[in-house]
Amino acid sequence: QVQLAESGGGLVQAGGSLRLSCVASGRFIYDNPMGWFRQAPGKDREFVAAISRNGDSAYYADSVKGRFAISRDNAKNSVYLSMRNLKPEDTAVYYCALDPQYGRLGVHSAEYAYWGQGTQVTVSV
Repeated sequence: QVQLAESGGGLVQAGGSLRLSCVASGRFIYDNPMGWFRQAPGKDREFVAAISRNGDSAYYADSVKGRFAISRDNAKNSVYLSMRNLKPEDTAVYYCALDPQYGRLGVHSAEYAYWGQGTQVTVSV
């Protein structure tokens, strides 16, 4: 069993930056692709970014491409999401998730087996 804990969310003005962290405990995550999703009030959870198990591949939603960067440090059992040029429409609860299947960069929440509790990101105008 793995536990995921996100941190780093907060309130930021439009155009600002934040860096989210996700620390795993209970098992090592170096064998697993990892992803970030977000859910805004009244909306479905949506894919943001995914990273391969060794960090050499990443995939992004079109809405964040060029502004967000996913990275990982397997030595620290952690995954990160660096966000810049934030927009009010980025406001959401952000979740990290672990994909139990090797070799893919999943974009659907059903492909991920473990989830954190989320961290709130609020972008003001």
